[in-house]
Amino acid sequence: MLRFAVVGIDHGHTFDHVKGLLAAGGEFVGYCPQTSVPALREAFEKTYPDAPQIDREKLFDDPSIDVICISAIPRDRAGLAIRAMRSGKDVMTDKPGVTTFAQLEEVRRTVAETGKIFSICFSERHCVRSAVKAGKLVAEGAIGKVIQTLGVGPHRLQLPTRPDWFFDPEAFGGIIVDIASHQVDQFLFYTGSTTGEVIASSIGNFGMPDKPAFEDFGEVLLRSDKAAGYVRVDWFTPEALPTWGDGRLTILGTEGYIELRKYIDIAGRPGKDHLFLVNGKEMTHIDCSGEKLDYFDAFTADVGNRTQTAMTQDHVFEVCRLSLEAQTKAARIGAR
Repeated sequence: MLRFAVVGIDHGHTFDHVKGLLAAGGEFVGYCPQTSVPALREAFEKTYPDAPQIDREKLFDDPSIDVICISAIPRDRAGLAIRAMRSGKDVMTDKPGVTTFAQLEEVRRTVAETGKIFSICFSERHCVRSAVKAGKLVAEGAIGKVIQTLGVGPHRLQLPTRPDWFFDPEAFGGIIVDIASHQVDQFLFYTGSTTGEVIASSIGNFGMPDKPAFEDFGEVLLRSDKAAGYVRVDWFTPEALPTWGDGRLTILGTEGYIELRKYIDIAGRPGKDHLFLVNGKEMTHIDCSGEKLDYFDAFTADVGNRTQTAMTQDHVFEVCRLSLEAQTKAARIGAR
């Protein structure tokens, strides 16, 4: 049985990690209560009242723990992951796994030297049932050869709940690194690309003049030897929307297309995980709410078998590289 612990509960995605690994048969050993968001710790305590709170150094030093899950402040995730891997543990971290090129190189070196797994749980694919179904349909050839992805990741600002580091680009890595890494991951995955290039990127601050360093808009144009991709991310989800963001993905193929409305179908069907498939044979809506999330089972098997079935290490590093490059070369638009 895989035994795992949590270090860093500064983002709500930590709940996805714990829930997923428990469903995969893992044992939750405990967690470090240190956080910059006390409300998250309180929610964690209520959700897992029997899980012990343990000093993070004791968790790192415990040889019986197989995996450390990390949802710390983004700039701290790489350092914690390196500490965990050099302590003999595999790592599942929230995105972004790294916020600088220097961190990426150090993580690469640590993985090479230790043989440990550094996995980023890209929740907008790994924890979204419609995204899992889309991957299966693409693999089955339902829309032919994929030639483009168009991914949007709008988010609600929820200003009163945000800690100070949320507005510091050095802490969160910038909007492309922080959010658009999801869509970069999806571009590579659905197009079957092992590498890509950033053609153009932009970042902007349109709605927060009192936080001039903050970025509330970002876009990226991607290309590989197989396909093209466009990404738009933002912090402009309106208050009337009953969820945090109307995340969508369109996958264009030579014989059809798939559109995902991941979290809501506005003015339409209730619930989430809506998939629309159009090809030469059908035009249909698929309710994906019963689709199994494969990532956590595959990750658990990889830990035991030393395989890379959940996601290859090269894929993780390429998502990080492209996100960092897009962030670094982005043109600044809007307020300055």
